[in-house]
Amino acid sequence: AMLDPDTGLSLTIARIVQRLKGSSLHSQLERQARVSLHKPEIKLESLKEDIKEFLKASGWEKKLQNAVYSELNVFPSPCHPAAPPEHTKEPLAYMRKAQGSWEKRILKSLNSMCTELSIPLAQKRPVSEQKELLNKWNEMGTDEPDLSLFRPVYAPKDFLEVLMNLRNPNYENGEQPSFRSHLGLIQVPLKVKDIPELKEDFSELGLNIGQLGIDDSAQVPPEFFENEHVRVGQKVLAEQDSAAAQQYVRQGCPTALRADLWALILNISNQPEDVLYYEQLKSNVIQHDLLVDSLIYKDVKLTASNDDYYFVFEDYLYQVLLCFSRDTSVLEHFTYSSATPPKSYIRGKLGMEEYAVFYPPNGKLNYNSFILSVAPLCFLYHEPSKLYQIFREMYVRFFFRLHSISSHPSGIVSLCLLFETLLQTHLPQLFYHLREIGAQPLRISFKWMVRAFSGYLATDQLLLLWDRILGYNSLEILAVLAAAVFAFRAVNLMEVTSLAAAE
Repeated sequence: AMLDPDTGLSLTIARIVQRLKGSSLHSQLERQARVSLHKPEIKLESLKEDIKEFLKASGWEKKLQNAVYSELNVFPSPCHPAAPPEHTKEPLAYMRKAQGSWEKRILKSLNSMCTELSIPLAQKRPVSEQKELLNKWNEMGTDEPDLSLFRPVYAPKDFLEVLMNLRNPNYENGEQPSFRSHLGLIQVPLKVKDIPELKEDFSELGLNIGQLGIDDSAQVPPEFFENEHVRVGQKVLAEQDSAAAQQYVRQGCPTALRADLWALILNISNQPEDVLYYEQLKSNVIQHDLLVDSLIYKDVKLTASNDDYYFVFEDYLYQVLLCFSRDTSVLEHFTYSSATPPKSYIRGKLGMEEYAVFYPPNGKLNYNSFILSVAPLCFLYHEPSKLYQIFREMYVRFFFRLHSISSHPSGIVSLCLLFETLLQTHLPQLFYHLREIGAQPLRISFKWMVRAFSGYLATDQLLLLWDRILGYNSLEILAVLAAAVFAFRAVNLMEVTSLAAAE
């Protein structure tokens, strides 16, 4: 049900006010307003206006605008008041159901590993072990625990199988002939954009507009475009305006400005209280040993340690991921994610809700997919608490959508469908050929998209791609890039005769 614009707006305003009330920004603004009362330019008879003027001049109004903008970017627009609460999470019942059974499957795999290895899900570390971990916090990579018994909770191809089996029960009799012509692996009728719509949405990627990473290496003397772009970027940073920064990065970020621009878009300032929060997470890691710690170790060893770019960041990766697994603030995004955090019961209290705890505390089990989303950020941020906050914000804004089943346009199901539709519409011969030889294109591109191309592109290129994810507040660009790679290789792909050769 659609809301009339006014009701929708007032609901949105109410929700944002509610959310900002509990934030540290709110108390800082109050403090600043109190401080301003002692200033000579603040007059009693025009108190309200003068204080507003003061907050504007001293830059606090900008901070408030950025916070509001950030809320608008993250939270979905409010549902109709009559809609059941689960609609905020995911309007389609069959998607909610599929996500639920996928979660059960992951948790079952984890629990059976616990039983098999007779290791508890969580236990307090002995004091000696706590000390040892604290001492080697910055060089955890040197540790070689025996992890041969641990196995990843699931692999990307298991997840793809689940997505391929999704069906909308209303279309089972196939009364919708137009959709039957979709020959891809994804068989659910979601609305995805066609080329004209994509052209309109991604208008700044038009061929007549300069792009960093391309036009600074063209025949034209690059300094024209690049110098001007850098100058504008510095101005955007000086203004400290999130919305302007988001618009700016659609043409790519100059390397020297990227860390600051991303932090501005994500509204992260690394205040003392943020550093303190990170330290609290760290002490939680030091005190408690979780089964997922071993999974994190194993995945980092398998992924990053073997990567030419990322192995140098091994210690950072442990720190960020171990802290992330204990961060209960991540649970908040479950209000707009189709997922539900997994629960475990305190020993001997199975099924008794009051003894249920979220496990792991942040409600996330798919670690292999995280590592590659932290690693590229290590090139930009060297201070652990800031690196941590940027990763967490990227995760709750974007990356969680790649690991949960939903109908959201940036969700992995829509991305797969968008990729297949683009390919089938624009390169039908290639699509048929690959399908005939058993090399369905999605079998190849799925892992690129599910990892946002991390581990598949050189880091400088990956960061240019992620500029656009932030700039458009959408992951759709991943499906467009995946289809473009096939288009780029189309001539060679028409010659291959097997999946292995296509890969």
